[in-house]
Amino acid sequence: MSVTIRDVAKLAGVSASTVSRVINKSAPISEETTGRIYRAMEELKYVPNDIARSFASGSARAIAIAVNASDTRSYANRFFNNTVFGIETAAHRRGYNFIITSANDGRGGVGSLEKLILSKKIDGLVLPVSLLRSSIVKIVEDMSFPFVVLGRVKHAGGRLSWVDIANEQAGANVVRYLLGKGYRRVGFLTRGDKELFTRDRLDGYRAELSRSGLPSDPVYRVSPAAAFDETKLYLKTLFTSAAAPDAVICCDDKMALAALRGARELGRRVPEDLGILCFDNTEVTEMAELPISAVDVDTFELGRIAAETLFRQMEKPDFGASRSQITTKVIERGSTMK
Repeated sequence: MSVTIRDVAKLAGVSASTVSRVINKSAPISEETTGRIYRAMEELKYVPNDIARSFASGSARAIAIAVNASDTRSYANRFFNNTVFGIETAAHRRGYNFIITSANDGRGGVGSLEKLILSKKIDGLVLPVSLLRSSIVKIVEDMSFPFVVLGRVKHAGGRLSWVDIANEQAGANVVRYLLGKGYRRVGFLTRGDKELFTRDRLDGYRAELSRSGLPSDPVYRVSPAAAFDETKLYLKTLFTSAAAPDAVICCDDKMALAALRGARELGRRVPEDLGILCFDNTEVTEMAELPISAVDVDTFELGRIAAETLFRQMEKPDFGASRSQITTKVIERGSTMK
């Protein structure tokens, strides 16, 4: 016979309603009573029935993040994994389950997400800015369904909430750091400026150069489709040109590694002749033949704040819009240690 909430209440010496309030965290209960109840649950190996709790409370006790299931890079991305871990940790602390669901168009696409919401399987949604399409937004807004965008929304109106990295500030900070190390011709290596986060970084980069009285647009664009060797060849050409920079800010760790190897093949000394810094603090930057300085982002905290913002929306329907940005820091390594 399975253990019931009444069995827990009897062993703990309280009423079944008190046990229910502790499980659902629906009312303040003294630490002493709460402790007795949890010890009774552990002794009896009692597991709350989530389905019954959902019927009773009108809550699924679950939140979700929507992903582009057709993009395998989403799952191989350390940034994504750490952010998801932050969301999941915040959900667990509040006694909520966490679901990763698809938001693709076509068969099983938006329909799957809509079905998840309409069937009340989740109470709130984290939506990456890359999936912020009108079809999805219309679903959640028409239903007044709580959701938070992961990434800055440039023209966010009304009650839309988002959480992002302070990318413009990061762009300015890396320039300030490199100028402080004695570099003066600081270039920015990018694979394009389609994404808003790249444009924000460029805005901060240009603004800081301008404030320092330096040329404000030495931006070099590498083809997004370029393989590692192609990128390295392009950079070697750049480093031998008349307008060669004495420091480069790379958009990712692989470009930084291509810059490091290209410079060394040319006989350029790093960091004396060329400083290299990038926006990905990964194992690649840390374990390169010369460790590469990098911008570090607390992606776990990004996910945690996104989840906490979502929970505040769920608890207070009139919460309104919230916009948060996570600050970054430069991890100094050998590639810029003049």
